[in-house]
Amino acid sequence: MREDAKQRKAHVDRAGKLSVVRQCELLDIHRSGIYYGPRGESPQNLELMRLIDGKNLLHPWLGVPRITTWLQKDMGLAINKKRIERLFRLMGLSATGPKPNTSKRGKGELHRIYKYLLKNLKVERCGQVWAADITYIPVQGGYLYLCAIIDLYSRYVVGWSLSNTMTSDWCRKTLETAIAEHGAPEILNTDQGSQFTAHEFCNWATAPEQGIRLSMDGKGRALDNIFVERLWRSVKYEHVYLFPADNGLQCYRGLEEYFRYYNSERRHQSLNDETPSTIYQQGKRKAA
Repeated sequence: MREDAKQRKAHVDRAGKLSVVRQCELLDIHRSGIYYGPRGESPQNLELMRLIDGKNLLHPWLGVPRITTWLQKDMGLAINKKRIERLFRLMGLSATGPKPNTSKRGKGELHRIYKYLLKNLKVERCGQVWAADITYIPVQGGYLYLCAIIDLYSRYVVGWSLSNTMTSDWCRKTLETAIAEHGAPEILNTDQGSQFTAHEFCNWATAPEQGIRLSMDGKGRALDNIFVERLWRSVKYEHVYLFPADNGLQCYRGLEEYFRYYNSERRHQSLNDETPSTIYQQGKRKAA
């Protein structure tokens, strides 16, 4: 019913011939909902979220009590535990590692969980395994969510997108764009977040025309998707925190330039000091 109400509100035309009051009566919705705009987080909470996110990337084992103590003792902030608990829930963080909102496990018949397939698997070619995840990105006066997909063999970012809301449709479209450009992987690994466990995402990914085998991290095992977690650390400490964006457009353009640098210029010790783009292209030529 909530979704139906939202859809009906979209049909209200403030410039139409009928008054807003009459339109609301005809659509069976309350007039107050037309004028209400959701309140964003306060500047202080946004700053706290940025501090918590940075600390959690470096020390993912810290939970609410120790983060609260750190903010109080080391940062000199008069913050109580309940406030940090709420921000942890908002950001989806846990003491086992950074988890965005989408890491909340989906429940019911509309969600399915797949077995973790990467245990003892030797990743030895491009396109064998991709990993997808979502993280929180602060911007001036608010925050966005970033979805990225990485090829595990080459560390090449095959696709990414920004959104201010998180849906399985958004994740599916990000994957769809990556497949259109690079072809489908053999295995796609994700966490058990509700966007990835939704039938809309799973049914599309595992359809015969894609032929993808889905793999999902074990519940509470933050290190299963360690390569994406390392990507988030690089993105945030090498770009996001150094060049804070004033708005969504600036955030998008900055990330676009960073991912170009990450793929084509940033050398990785684990790749024998080669760039992801070099390893990815070499792998593609071998497979051709």
